[in-house]
Amino acid sequence: MTLFDDSFTERPRRELAPGAVHVPGFLNLEQQAWIADRFRQWAAGPVPPHAPTVRGHEMSVRTVCLGWHWRPYAYSREAIDVNGNRVLDFPDWMVRLGRRALVEAGWPDASDSDESAEEYSPDTALVNYYDETAKMGMHQDKDERTLEPVVSLSIGDSCVFRFGNPFTRTKPYEDVTLASGDLFVFGGPSRLAFHGVQKILPGTAPTGCGLDRGRINITMRDTGLTD
Repeated sequence: MTLFDDSFTERPRRELAPGAVHVPGFLNLEQQAWIADRFRQWAAGPVPPHAPTVRGHEMSVRTVCLGWHWRPYAYSREAIDVNGNRVLDFPDWMVRLGRRALVEAGWPDASDSDESAEEYSPDTALVNYYDETAKMGMHQDKDERTLEPVVSLSIGDSCVFRFGNPFTRTKPYEDVTLASGDLFVFGGPSRLAFHGVQKILPGTAPTGCGLDRGRINITMRDTGLTD
C-alpha cells in the first residue's frame, strides 16, 4: 500500500459559504472544447466581444452576451453601447446545463434537488474572456430582478477567484483556484456576495480544453425580465 494514492490529490466539492459551492471538474475536456468552439461562434456573431465601461473605466475582460445584453447597470435585447445589434438568443442546451449544474452542486439541499433544479430557467449569460493580464474587481451581481442562483463555468487557464460576503468588498473573503472545467454556483444567502478575479495563472490551460491560453468564464443568470 502506498502512502498517497490518486485520491489524495483530488480536489473535493466544497461549500465555501451557505449557497456557494465549488465543484471541480464538472466539465470534461471534450465538453470544454465544444463550448470553446461555441464561444468563437458567438464572438463572430452580431455583437463582437467588447470591454464594458464601469464608472468611466474599461474593464480588462472582453464580453459577449447571450439572451440579454448587459451593460452597467442594466439589461437590454440590443447592444446599445456596442453596435446596436440584437444579441444572440440564449441556447436551450445552456438551460439544461444550468439545471444539471445545480444538481451537481446539491442545490438547494442535496443531490435529491432535481425538482428545484428543473425550475431553474436562466435567460442570459455573460461570457467573459480573460487574457493573462485581465482581472475583475470585487462586485455584486445585482442587476437582475430575481435572486435565482448564478452558475459559473471556467474553461482554459486557471484563475484566483476571490469570494466574499454580501455586505462589504473587504474581509471576510476566501481565495480559491478555479481550473478549467470547474463549476461555481452561488445563490441563497450568498447570491449577493461580493466576488472577483484576482489574477489569471498563465500556462495552466489543459491540453484539449479548446484554449491554448486565456480563460473563458460563463455566468448564467435569470434576469426576471420579459419582452
